[in-house]
Amino acid sequence: MDEAAMLVQTTVLDRSVLDRTNVAVVIPALNEALRIREVVEGALGECDRVIVIDDGSDDDTAAKIADLPITLLRHPQRMGKGASLRDGFREAERLGMAAVTTIDGDGQHSASDIPRLIAAANRHPGCVIIGARLRKRASQPLYRRIGNDFGDWGIAWGCGFRVRDTQSGQRLYPASVFTLHDVPGEGFVFEAQLLISAARRAGARVVGVPIETRYQTANAPQVFRKSHFRLFRDLYAITSHVVAQVWRYGHVIREYRRARAHPPMIDDPSGEFTAAHRE
Repeated sequence: MDEAAMLVQTTVLDRSVLDRTNVAVVIPALNEALRIREVVEGALGECDRVIVIDDGSDDDTAAKIADLPITLLRHPQRMGKGASLRDGFREAERLGMAAVTTIDGDGQHSASDIPRLIAAANRHPGCVIIGARLRKRASQPLYRRIGNDFGDWGIAWGCGFRVRDTQSGQRLYPASVFTLHDVPGEGFVFEAQLLISAARRAGARVVGVPIETRYQTANAPQVFRKSHFRLFRDLYAITSHVVAQVWRYGHVIREYRRARAHPPMIDDPSGEFTAAHRE
C-alpha cells in the first residue's frame, strides 16, 4: 500500500444525499461507435440522467445511441474534450443536478463504479472524487504509469495537496465545482485545470476511490479503441499549463512544500485498496 495515502473512513454528514436522481453522467465522445452503446446503457443503469456530447465524430457514434433516453449534444466539428465537458456541465446545471460524474466513451471505465463514487461523495461532501486506477495497476502500460505519476506530481503543486491518478477521466464533481465558470484550458488540459480550480476557487479537496485499471492487453477479452491521449504531446501541454499556474499563484517553494505535506486522500471503507495491493 502507498505509505503516503491517507485512508479516510468518515460518516455521512447530515445533508442532501446524492443519488441516481440528482447526479448526471456526462460522457464526452469522439468516434466511439465501437463501445458507446455499452457505455451509455451502463450509465443509464446507474443514473437517471445521461448527457453525451458527440464531439464532431465522423463515424456512427450518434446513431448507435439515438434511440436511448439520453440528452445528446453534438458539435458540428471537433472542439476537444474541454469544450465537450463544458457543454455537458452547462446542461447538467440547467437540469439542476447536484453533481456530475464523468466517464469516457471508450469503455475503459466501468459504469458499475459510479455508485461507489457517489457513496464516497456523500462521505466527503464538497470534494471532487476521482476513480483512481490503483487496483491491478501493474497491467497499465509502463509509459502510461510514468506519465500519470509525473502528472500527479505537477498537478499536486498547483492544487496545494497530493492527488492520486490526476489523469483519470472517471470523476465526480459537486455542483460547487462543475458550475465554476471561466475555467481555462482546452483538451485534456481542462481536466487538469479543473482540479486546480476546484482547490483554489471552491476550496475542494480531491478524494480517490480505487478502481481497476482497464486496458487492452494481448490476453484481455475487451477491445478498446486507441486512446486519444498522446502521452508526450498532451503531458507537455498539461505540464506547461500547470507550471504557468504555479508561477501565477507565487510562493513557488512554499507551495511545493505545502503540497508534499498533504498526502493524497483515498476513500477505502471496505479495505479494497489494501487488499488490491496484496494481489
